[in-house]
Amino acid sequence: MTDTLETQPLDRAPATPEDLFAFLDAHGIRTTTVSHPPLFTVEDSKALRGELPGGHCKNLFLKDKKNRLWLVVALEDTAVDLKTLDRRIGSARLSFGRPELLWETLGVRPGAVTPFSVLNDREHLVTVVLERAMTAHELLNYHPLINDRTTAIRSADLLRFLRATGHEPEIVDLGPPSGS
Repeated sequence: MTDTLETQPLDRAPATPEDLFAFLDAHGIRTTTVSHPPLFTVEDSKALRGELPGGHCKNLFLKDKKNRLWLVVALEDTAVDLKTLDRRIGSARLSFGRPELLWETLGVRPGAVTPFSVLNDREHLVTVVLERAMTAHELLNYHPLINDRTTAIRSADLLRFLRATGHEPEIVDLGPPSGS
């Protein structure tokens, strides 16, 4: 992969939430979605989500020094230390991917990053890393490509979705939640 990746636009319009739901339906994956005001941070989500059951997660779009792209998905309270994460996932030194690269690769904006966005990664440029503790939850909650809704999906169905998009996730222990 070269630095030119960062300037290549999507060759098509990114998937919409309706495209995502059609893909999920076509693969027999049932979800539940609720609408809410746009949420941009974990703190926003905690304040406004109400009583949505299941694990609530954060999603980190990262780029390593070798230009590999990573989507790390963890429970919202897990402390993810970028200084040590590279050793846990087998990457070079990591930093956050630029918003333009996020849009060009996953077709979402900051605040709407989600494992569902790999639907737009048809080139399979992004390696998906899931926190092992997160996958132990029966239900998981993510934005469906935009941040004014939250979609609940069974953990096993998230894995089915990722594999159906050609993304075999790496499941990694990321450590105890912050405050533990």
